[in-house]
Amino acid sequence: MNGRTRWAVVLCVVGSLGTAAAAEAQLLGPTPDPAEPDVTVINLSTTGQIPPGKFVFRMTHRFSRPLDGFSNNFSFGDLLDDFFGFDSAARIGLELRVGLMTGTHIGIHRTNDKTIAVFGQRELVRQGGGSPVGIDAVVSVEGLDNFRKQYATGVGVVVSRRVARRLAVYVQPLWVANTNPQPSELTDENHTFQVGLSSRLRLRPTVYLVGEFMPRAGYTPGTNHASFGIEKRAGGHLFQLNFSNGLGTTMGQLARGGNSRDDWFIGFNITRKFF
Repeated sequence: MNGRTRWAVVLCVVGSLGTAAAAEAQLLGPTPDPAEPDVTVINLSTTGQIPPGKFVFRMTHRFSRPLDGFSNNFSFGDLLDDFFGFDSAARIGLELRVGLMTGTHIGIHRTNDKTIAVFGQRELVRQGGGSPVGIDAVVSVEGLDNFRKQYATGVGVVVSRRVARRLAVYVQPLWVANTNPQPSELTDENHTFQVGLSSRLRLRPTVYLVGEFMPRAGYTPGTNHASFGIEKRAGGHLFQLNFSNGLGTTMGQLARGGNSRDDWFIGFNITRKFF
């Protein structure tokens, strides 16, 4: 191989690497970091951004039949008869997020129990330069019966830390008002403060492990919500299989907690980025 041929090979390799990096950056959006490929983890938001005029569509799906894996009367035969809960009814949510301007997006999420949540997110600090973390402000309001009653308002921040293009960790302190569905005179506490803890670990170039846990204070029925799952990125799609101790997907539903420590539900999320 002469010198000219060697240089041609080197240029081809460098060009191929550059093309692959550019394709990945375009796929991941305005923050081309493989550790943060999506604007959510399972239920909680990340600090991922949506370009102005672009949007993200997401469907959440939670089968309502518990897996009974920790129950004393667990029967694998009954679980198999119900095809691991897939034969049961489901809590389904449809969500659309739209980029308004650089660092700002809004969204709407509706579940089939007629809960509608409207929310917004604004970037305050971007990781990099002089900041070791990213910080976004989040606000939300949701109502039952197609946004006609029982309004719950949430306000908080999302603090993120991405590590070595492999790991992203999030802390989301959030205060949600009016989470108690009962009349206020029946209880001394009607609001919930929760801290969402979530993480995404990149196992392979397009395969991730995800997890969430939400300790709470104030009005805290049920048990603290917890979820974990595995997901696969394919082009602009993200397919996630998850397991949760509750069916909630909105801030108010999550603030009310999971069903119990013994009930776990199988579900999935499908996300499509249109940018």
